[in-house]
Amino acid sequence: MGRPSQLPPARPGPHRRDFFKRSGAAAVAMAAVGPLLPGAAEAAKGEFQHGVASGDPLSDRVILWTRVTLTKPRERFAVNYTVALDPAMTQVVRSGTTRTDVGQDCTVKIDVDGLQPGTTYYYAFSVGKSVSPIGRTRTLPVGTVDQLRMAVVSCSNFAYGYFNAYRRIAERADLDLVVHLGDYLYEYGSGQYGSLRACEPAHEIVSLEDYRQRHAQYKRDADAQEMHRQHPMVAIWDDHETANDAYNAGAQNHTPGTEGEWPARVAAALQAYFEWMPVRMVSKKDPRKDNRRFLFGDLVDLTMLEERLGARSQQLPATIDSPLGKVFVQAGPFTDPTRTLLGDAQEKWLIKGLRNSPARWKLLGQGVMFAQLKAQGAPNSAGGGAFLNSDQWDGYQPARDRIYAAIKGSDGGAPIGNLLVLTGDIHSSWVAELTQDPNNADVTTGGYNPATGQGALAVEFVGTSVTSPGVNDPQGSTAAYLKSQNPHFKYIDLNQRGYMLLDINRDRVVTEYWHLDTVTSISSAQHMSSAWQVRNGVVQVTTASQTPARPSAPAPAP
Repeated sequence: MGRPSQLPPARPGPHRRDFFKRSGAAAVAMAAVGPLLPGAAEAAKGEFQHGVASGDPLSDRVILWTRVTLTKPRERFAVNYTVALDPAMTQVVRSGTTRTDVGQDCTVKIDVDGLQPGTTYYYAFSVGKSVSPIGRTRTLPVGTVDQLRMAVVSCSNFAYGYFNAYRRIAERADLDLVVHLGDYLYEYGSGQYGSLRACEPAHEIVSLEDYRQRHAQYKRDADAQEMHRQHPMVAIWDDHETANDAYNAGAQNHTPGTEGEWPARVAAALQAYFEWMPVRMVSKKDPRKDNRRFLFGDLVDLTMLEERLGARSQQLPATIDSPLGKVFVQAGPFTDPTRTLLGDAQEKWLIKGLRNSPARWKLLGQGVMFAQLKAQGAPNSAGGGAFLNSDQWDGYQPARDRIYAAIKGSDGGAPIGNLLVLTGDIHSSWVAELTQDPNNADVTTGGYNPATGQGALAVEFVGTSVTSPGVNDPQGSTAAYLKSQNPHFKYIDLNQRGYMLLDINRDRVVTEYWHLDTVTSISSAQHMSSAWQVRNGVVQVTTASQTPARPSAPAPAP
């Protein structure tokens, strides 16, 4: 998503004593775990300044991550790891030694296997006398599963504010995992897109060292560290992990003449990404592949899509003037069926996976809004109206129609039920019933009834950003206008930052929108703005109440 033309002035940050308060838990953990880990040879001396993290859990394994900050460069050195069933690290189930070096930026990533399903584990690393904080993670369950609770985040721009949302998520001990839908970091330099916190390096990142340095800055953030320490993460990238409005062959924010060739920049960005993120690489031969599936027994099938670097066609420009800015209509090149977001192979993989899934609920984690977003609504028979954003699925309507055909079963296969789309990217909160023709009230001709949900095929929950700015709409007038032209949207909040909380059982999915009072200073204040639910077998979203915390949650990492 692009940056605004005007940036707000910087505001004063927290006093340094606040930082020490927030870093105290990590220091205590480092001291506590030291005697519990096996000693290592003095191959290197270092500190774990970037914390620990886990991700991509399966039923028998999980990725564990850390990074060693060396006092002086070494070629290759040993790092010990320990996995236990208890926070005191006395019930050890796995331990071992791996090696890292400056060639992988001294990062450590271990795919620890031989674990039990649906189990909480605690882990730590050591190098010489230096010991990491203790982390907590959890494997996926198998068989019959009754409940899943997870947080969903996106768009965490360091320059635009403090990651208070991450801290609030870390405090929820009853979560099974965190899903990050992209824009984990931003490529801009200091003051280019946010000026509250300075960027490292200060310029726009282009080279491998640039991307590594930016990842390192994000991983030093106390709130990010605490979220990673307490919960496993499943993440995909969107555009800013490389450059704004990225597509297969380039990006809006990439200039080949001065910034090198696009494939070289992508290679640098992805090398740093896979070094610094607790994610499992899909293909060493093709690092641009990032689509993955996670099965939570018979309850949830979570499919994560890659929509930027693998196959996306270049975005077409919106050229029609309107009071809301440039818009476009579904005509000319916008109707070209060869234009794609996913590419043929991923599209077929997605449809096959959804159709054959054994899970009750199918969750689709992806980067850009699937629902139509119109500046002026009209039925498809009258052209469909004027669309606002060609970077999202609206700019690739024939490709979206193929997904709709699969959901309906009109492509010759079985229909796909209980599908929920989870989306990030646009720094605001939205709830939509997904339909191909939302402005057509005649359900018999493929239309949609917004009062009953009849004609809807799935539901989409779009989460706001962790810090990145939304639309200045304090009175809600812009949101109200958008709802008048887009009757499939049941909830729109354009102002607030935060995260989504999903509570899923066999009968319903409840999505809660948790918003923060501010991101311009450190704050613990949050509130639930809205909650929505979908019932099993019913393609309609209705309001809901806040869900209770899971009783007897596993102990947090100390």
